[in-house]
Amino acid sequence: MTTLLVIAKEPLPGRVKTRLTPPFTPEEAAELAEAALADTLRTVAATPATRRVLVLDGAPGPWLPPGFDVVPQCAGGLDERLADAFARCSGPALLIGMDTPQVTSDLLTVDFTGCDAYFGPAEDGGFWALGLAEPDPALLRGVPMSTPVTGAVQRQRLVAAGLRVRDLPCLRDVDTAADAHAVAALVPHGRFAARLARCATPAGRR
Repeated sequence: MTTLLVIAKEPLPGRVKTRLTPPFTPEEAAELAEAALADTLRTVAATPATRRVLVLDGAPGPWLPPGFDVVPQCAGGLDERLADAFARCSGPALLIGMDTPQVTSDLLTVDFTGCDAYFGPAEDGGFWALGLAEPDPALLRGVPMSTPVTGAVQRQRLVAAGLRVRDLPCLRDVDTAADAHAVAALVPHGRFAARLARCATPAGRR
């Protein structure tokens, strides 16, 4: 089986989902981030795994379900933090972020038989998932993050290393208000959709 890694920030106003403001307030953006993280962690908790690890910038809160090991993110850029997360694993590992509350257990149940890596592209040019049969931090260090070509560069890094790559479906990250509404429509019964509905109505605003 596989270690499932979730890399995330503590959902605090002004520190997460800043591209959601406006139209949402920093407090609402943090509430949406918390809901997305809670949905993601709930899915990971329901997925068979050798180990479940939350690689966290900040402190855990009531949104964290049981069954997770919590480790701090290292210092440095996102490439360094992702590399460090994989460095903590001794066997097959799949890493995702907190930006895809529409993720399912089926997507996270990966089998490395016949491949060395899994790659999940994101619509914005990044990636929402990366799996490695033999985690090697060097495969991530130096990849330019948060750019329109991040995903392409990362996937090419895997191919250039001689890895057999299996692609996962392309998913949409939640970065903007348009993203939030599109993703909520995919999972209308989740916490994220419910929180968005409250934030988007006058009665739900403070």
